[in-house]
Amino acid sequence: MILDALFFLLQAGLSLFFWAVVIAAILSLLIGFNVLDTRNRLVWTLSDFFYRVTEPALRPIRARLPQLGGVDISPLILLLVIQACMILVRAVQGYMIRGGLYF
Repeated sequence: MILDALFFLLQAGLSLFFWAVVIAAILSLLIGFNVLDTRNRLVWTLSDFFYRVTEPALRPIRARLPQLGGVDISPLILLLVIQACMILVRAVQGYMIRGGLYF
């Protein structure tokens, strides 16, 4: 029962972080193309929140990527890493169930 809760929390956290990265990337694009104005307090608050949530994970990826002009593919790479972690969590849970470590 406790392991079920742990695996649920891991999967839910990874899923929420996945969507935070997607929303941050979309907000960044909309602000970059002047569709949204950061002088609007709601837009600024949302973009600041998602920047603060995702930037600690994106910064190391950006540091290792070569410069590609104005294209930032670090959110895409982070989304792939998050998906790989989600698959890994499901696989570990499956191995533990098949191995009889928990029911």
